[in-house]
Amino acid sequence: MDFLDYMPFDESEANISCNSVPIHCWDFHYESINELKFFSSDLKKIKHISTQFNWNDVALAISERLINEVVVITNGEQKIIFASKGIYKMTGYTEKEVVGKFPKIFQGTGTSELVLKEIRVAIEKQIPFEKTLLNYKKNGETYECVINGFPVFNRKGELSHFIAFERAA
Repeated sequence: MDFLDYMPFDESEANISCNSVPIHCWDFHYESINELKFFSSDLKKIKHISTQFNWNDVALAISERLINEVVVITNGEQKIIFASKGIYKMTGYTEKEVVGKFPKIFQGTGTSELVLKEIRVAIEKQIPFEKTLLNYKKNGETYECVINGFPVFNRKGELSHFIAFERAA
C-alpha cells in the first residue's frame, strides 16, 4: 500500500503539483549569514582597538549597539579609524573609503552649522552628546542621522578616541 492510499482526497486534488522553493529564500539566508559575518568581523576589530588602547569597552555596550547602529571610531584628531560595515547601508561609502577621513565627509550645504558647533563643543569638553544631523550619502542624497557620541578614555583616564553610534532618524 502506498502513502497516498491512506490520505483522503478527491481526484481533483490528485493533480496538485509541488512548487520548488524560490531562490529568494537562499538569497535571504545568504544575507543573514553575511550580516553575522560582518557583525563578528566588526566586533573583532573593535575589540582589537579597545585592547590596543586599553579601553574599558564593556561600559560602552558596543556589541549590543552594533546590531542596530553604525559604529564610527575616530582618533583624538577626529580622523576616522574604524567604521562598521553598516556604514555602507547608511551612506553608500565603504569602510575603506572613510578610514583616514574626517566625519565632514558626510556633511554638506544643508548640514546645520549650529548642531556641528554643539558637537565640536562637546568634543572639546570631552563629554557625551546626542544630536540629529542632516548628512549626505556618497550619491548626494540626504538622510537624517541620530549620533550618540562618547569620548573614550583609557584605563589611566586619558582621552583615547571618540566613538559614535549612528542610526537613521
